[in-house]
Amino acid sequence: MVTRKGAISAKSDEFGLIPGSMGTGSYVVRGLGNEASYCSASHGAGRKMSRTKAKKTFSVADLAAQTEGVECRKDAGVVDEIPGAYKSLESVIEAQTDLVSVEARLRTLLCVKG
Repeated sequence: MVTRKGAISAKSDEFGLIPGSMGTGSYVVRGLGNEASYCSASHGAGRKMSRTKAKKTFSVADLAAQTEGVECRKDAGVVDEIPGAYKSLESVIEAQTDLVSVEARLRTLLCVKG
């Protein structure tokens, strides 16, 4: 048994979802069964800065610009979730080509943040 934190199961031919931030979309992937990674892959882009730093770095206007076309909250209460606070999802996917194959890219239409 493998317990995963920050990772998804990526057994051979197993489908998975690797989500991005609230404005960058997500990927549907198929596992390649890489035993060296315990048949796992990352579960998302991950932060490149802390929530505190994001709140100090970005404004509500930045949030509105980075989530244009996505139905979501665009207020000070969620600035810490701005796409710019996360790593590039494309880079994360490219770094996992030995773990998963990309089946589809999804575009974010709606993001619910409580």
